[in-house]
Amino acid sequence: MSELSELYQQVILDHNKKPRNFHKLEHANHSAEGYNPLCGDQLTIYLNVDDDRVREVGFEGSGCAISKASASMMTQAVKGKSKEQVETLFNEFHSMVTGELDEETQENSLGNLKIFAGVREFPVRVKCATLPWHTLHAALNKKEQVSTE
Repeated sequence: MSELSELYQQVILDHNKKPRNFHKLEHANHSAEGYNPLCGDQLTIYLNVDDDRVREVGFEGSGCAISKASASMMTQAVKGKSKEQVETLFNEFHSMVTGELDEETQENSLGNLKIFAGVREFPVRVKCATLPWHTLHAALNKKEQVSTE
């Protein structure tokens, strides 16, 4: 197993076992529910958006390790960001995991989210990794539900 594959597995397992920001925000002013009928992942994203900036973020739900780890790392990445910055991350992440963005050669702001580049090798898992992001996008745009189908 390559070093990158091993690191990917370690990060996924860590965020799955100890997800960051895994809680309901009682004072959320944006939220959305996401569902992946293919594998049963479901989650709710909670946001407190103030002055066009994500001040607080949390999530609840159940799903596979990739989905939960993606949600965990996503919440860390978007906290404190403007809506515009969050939308940029959403687009870059989606482009990376679908193979449209080469995270190593093309300019991006993904940082440690690049660890999910390996997901594109498993097309059925792309929906698992992107569900939290689509749900975040829906919450920011005041849509209550989103599905990967």
